[in-house]
Amino acid sequence: MNRYEDIQSELNAMRKKAFKTVELPVIERSIEDRFIYTNSNDRLDNLAYEFYGDPRQWVILALANNLGKGTLIAPAGIQLRIPPQSVITNFSDMMRKAQENK
Repeated sequence: MNRYEDIQSELNAMRKKAFKTVELPVIERSIEDRFIYTNSNDRLDNLAYEFYGDPRQWVILALANNLGKGTLIAPAGIQLRIPPQSVITNFSDMMRKAQENK
């Protein structure tokens, strides 16, 4: 999954590709969500690899838990929500709908 594949772009004044602002979708709570408590060494990309098999899915964990602003390190001792695998499948569709609603 390329995080830019569904984001519209345009050429800026310097003729360089610039991506438009995107409002990220909300990842709704599900009965299938799992919860863990983080340790001091936990990172969102490593947790995404552990639960989804792909470290690039860290954005799912970040959005679901309001984390990842400037760092991939998860604060120690917080309860982290792990959305089900089906969220990844639907993420591109959610991004597309968020773009259309702009």
